[in-house]
Amino acid sequence: MKTMRTRYVAALSLVAMGAGFVVTLLLPYHPVTELLKGGFEAGLVGGFADWFAVTALFRHPLGIPIPHTSLLLKNRDKIARSLISALENELLNKESIKEKLKQFQLMRTAGAALTRLAAKRSNRVGVLKLAHAFVARLPVDTFAPYAQRAIAEAVKQVDLQPLAGKAAEAVVRERMDERALDYALRQGGAWVSKPETAYMLGSIAMQKMSEAKVGGFMGFAVQAFTGFMSEDKLGGMIQQLLLSGIRDLLVPGNANRDKLLAEIRRQLSLAAENEELLERGKSWVVDKIEHPDSGRFLLERMESLRQSVLSALEREMERGGRQVVSVLRYVVRRLQAEPETIEGVERRVLNFVADTVEANHYRIGLLIKDNIDKMNDKELVNMLEEKIGGDLQWIRVNGALCGFLIGLVLSGIQLLG
Repeated sequence: MKTMRTRYVAALSLVAMGAGFVVTLLLPYHPVTELLKGGFEAGLVGGFADWFAVTALFRHPLGIPIPHTSLLLKNRDKIARSLISALENELLNKESIKEKLKQFQLMRTAGAALTRLAAKRSNRVGVLKLAHAFVARLPVDTFAPYAQRAIAEAVKQVDLQPLAGKAAEAVVRERMDERALDYALRQGGAWVSKPETAYMLGSIAMQKMSEAKVGGFMGFAVQAFTGFMSEDKLGGMIQQLLLSGIRDLLVPGNANRDKLLAEIRRQLSLAAENEELLERGKSWVVDKIEHPDSGRFLLERMESLRQSVLSALEREMERGGRQVVSVLRYVVRRLQAEPETIEGVERRVLNFVADTVEANHYRIGLLIKDNIDKMNDKELVNMLEEKIGGDLQWIRVNGALCGFLIGLVLSGIQLLG
């Protein structure tokens, strides 16, 4: 519409110059008439010249294939390449994108926008409803097998020897081996101190002594001893011996305790270096992870976690999402207290956006080229005239007016001469 109005104005200026020139030709001689005739003549020439120039950009003037006219159609491929080159090298180059994005202060702008949105209860509840719907629709029964396989594959890829060495060092450093030994000794002492344990130990000892095949004086001594002792008496003796030994082993600095701990630590070190043992342990763990029972257990845990999250979201919706505001304010405060973190995040975002655009320049160029190729000559000319034709029509108006003024000046010079 705007292009049509400016075209009418341009045409009207040309008509005005032509009409004025014709009228001055019909008028009798007078200096003023000659002066105006010169102005209208020059304006008519300037208007026609600029009409030809503007028209030659889009089409052949009057449909005559004059050389160097219809320039845009003849150079449509060159124009497309120029547009693509300007877009890639000038408008969307990496540095210009970064400079533009820096002006937005992404993190601060995003934080302010989120704070304004979170101030409304309806927005908070809406976000919680979306989160609730998303979590409720998660196909955990589909995720569980993938998670199970991922865990098993992760365990398979782990090199256990360094981990086992560090674990053995941590056990000794944290004195966990001593605590484990003390726990085992106390539990063993509690079991040994039971009356039924004493009787059981006596029975076993009596049975084994009766089964022993010892001849001579030793055999006579054993038979005499077993005849004198009973299960209760023998068990009580063994019980007291064991409890005494356990009490000694519980005392720090005891020689036997130190020897036992040294052996435990030696075995831990050997186990950490035993590749075959570690591989068997890894295989056992992988088999347990891949077992169907483990899959069911994992699915149950994931489902339980989902229900917990859904319940928490429902409770928060009933409270109007106040926790959302608290969390958001906490995050904003933490970010404000750590400007380096904000700058780091913004830098990574800027680099990501800039790299993405730079890496996809050719896609934008292909899209532009494809859209231009889809247009026929008439559509392309109409599109260009709609975008820039209105401003170009003012060249015709200016040409007519400038020509008129220059004609007045030249005619005046002729009259004075």
